[in-house]
Amino acid sequence: MSGTQKQDQAQQNPSKTQQNKWQQTGLKLAFELSGWLVGPLVLALFVGNWLDNKYQTKPWLFLLSVGIAFAITCIGIVKETMQYIKDIEKEAEQKKSQQNQELK
Repeated sequence: MSGTQKQDQAQQNPSKTQQNKWQQTGLKLAFELSGWLVGPLVLALFVGNWLDNKYQTKPWLFLLSVGIAFAITCIGIVKETMQYIKDIEKEAEQKKSQQNQELK
């Protein structure tokens, strides 16, 4: 399908284009939040285990590192979610202003 055919299709079916945009945004959000869940916790597992073996403190440094990773995960998820909420509100406001301009 050529570029002009895709543009024609997008103009004929704007709801399909909007649906694809929301699907892409949803997938992006899911992958980013998954990264915030997995990344710090996996790192904490290795670092905590290594520290416990080095200082003979099983399981305390391991538990401390997992606790810190959990806090980092919570903060990261909240920050990402708040950013997406702001983006959605901004887009809704732009759409509302466009509709108001069309009515004038």
